[in-house]
Amino acid sequence: MNPHDYCQERAAASGSSFYYSFLFLPPERRRAITALYAFCREVDDVVDECHDIEVAHAKLGWWRTEVDRMFEGAPEHPVGIALREVFQDLRLPREQLLEIIDGMAMDLSQSRYPDFKALQLYCYRVASVVGLLAAEIFGYSDRHTLKYAHDLGMAFQLTNIIRDVGEDARRGRIYLPVDELQRFNVPAADLLEARHSDAFVELMQFQARRAYDFYDQAMAQLPPVDRKSQRPGLVMAAIYRTLLDEIARDGFKVLDRRTSLTPLRKVWIAGTTWMRG
Repeated sequence: MNPHDYCQERAAASGSSFYYSFLFLPPERRRAITALYAFCREVDDVVDECHDIEVAHAKLGWWRTEVDRMFEGAPEHPVGIALREVFQDLRLPREQLLEIIDGMAMDLSQSRYPDFKALQLYCYRVASVVGLLAAEIFGYSDRHTLKYAHDLGMAFQLTNIIRDVGEDARRGRIYLPVDELQRFNVPAADLLEARHSDAFVELMQFQARRAYDFYDQAMAQLPPVDRKSQRPGLVMAAIYRTLLDEIARDGFKVLDRRTSLTPLRKVWIAGTTWMRG
């Protein structure tokens, strides 16, 4: 199996909504964004699947070295080899790949965030940086598009946090800011024990409004000249915003279940959004 086939299988097997935003891209850009996505999956899985923190740190350290090898021309992993090819053509910065790893590493040392400002750094590293790299891969002519990509990444990560509240709590991680849990009188124990309450719904409505604000802010900052090249991001936004709508419509019942869209619905949203441009 060649490196790009490996990345393609990694992306397809994940079932992520991101996969559907790549479907209509020209082959060379699809290979590039698929390789980037595969990289994100590899380093994210280190944190999610490795239960020994020291081993997880060592594995992330290996990936930092692999990033260096990529830019020196001698990567070892199939994802590194695929990224080497596409990054060489696109001249993307190694610092941003390393920042993604730094974001994943935060999960090994931090399980609570005192306020939204602290959470923003995490969201920036694991999502906005990915958005900035994706914008480079898709192509743009107006630098305001980078502001759009940054805010769209924030919106995606905040949607993920809302969707995964219960699942993350069972893993020992609570991404809802501590001061906001206190403001809405929702003890951490309610999340751990899946106690759905009116207070919890109000807290989640507050989180959803913040995510919607980032979606709106991102769209307002996308220059018309780059709208066509950035269509994959628009597809992703349509899928993720629909997911957030579904969660809200269901009353934020996210403590004991995971809301998702069917593959067929994602394909339909992707196709209609792509055609609208």
